[in-house]
Amino acid sequence: MEDQTMVRSGPAPTVAPPSVEELAIRRDLAAAYRLAALFKWDDGIGTHFTARLPSREGEPEAFLINPFGLLFEEVTASNLVKVDVDGNILSDNGYPVNRAGFVVHSAVHLARADAGCILHLHTHDGCAVAALEEGILPIGQLATTMWKKIAIHEYEGPAVRPEERERMARALGTRDLMILRNHGTMAIGATVAEAFHRMFLLETACSVQVRALSMGRPLHLPDQAVLDHVDANYGVRNEHSAHFARNLLWPAWLRKLDRLCPEYKD
Repeated sequence: MEDQTMVRSGPAPTVAPPSVEELAIRRDLAAAYRLAALFKWDDGIGTHFTARLPSREGEPEAFLINPFGLLFEEVTASNLVKVDVDGNILSDNGYPVNRAGFVVHSAVHLARADAGCILHLHTHDGCAVAALEEGILPIGQLATTMWKKIAIHEYEGPAVRPEERERMARALGTRDLMILRNHGTMAIGATVAEAFHRMFLLETACSVQVRALSMGRPLHLPDQAVLDHVDANYGVRNEHSAHFARNLLWPAWLRKLDRLCPEYKD
């Protein structure tokens, strides 16, 4: 099988030490990996989360991605790898990055300036729903807020070809959630906190749907007028949801990590 890693070749570019802003983003992205491990969302060393770093004069646009070969529970703020939009490693800490993971994420980062963080998962429940023709069904409260707001990208095989990026970006459009058919789930946010909150909602909706379908009983859908009202007035993208994610829920998740595995900040 083709090697899916990207490593730096040639001399490392000159990159200034991390800024205060970069250190904060590193902490949050490492926290997202650790929380995903706690929720059993990880997939060995597969799947990836990325975060865009603030632009710095004289330096290429840069992103953080997990070191290929480490489990989610081993990711820390300092071992995240900094890459540019073409996958070149900017700060070499001895780890490669995954080619397929980078193709999926760079597609969105290239197309969406508002994509500060992208989460991509292969959970059992997410993959099960991604294999359904109907995708997410509006059978639970969380699902009713998002079922019409989820983009769909058709499966094209392992995402290692750069030319797939344009098709993926076109399928996503301006939406913040995506189901990759026969593959997995994706969530996008301006911050790690917002992206993680959206993924939590999507994965929870997938789990509820898998359990409901497994009972083999008739499904009860809300009245269409109720679905229309929820679709028009609630959702994953609004200032209330962003405030809740950034200022209430995310600090609570960080406190949990501080109790269980504070080394994520190292």
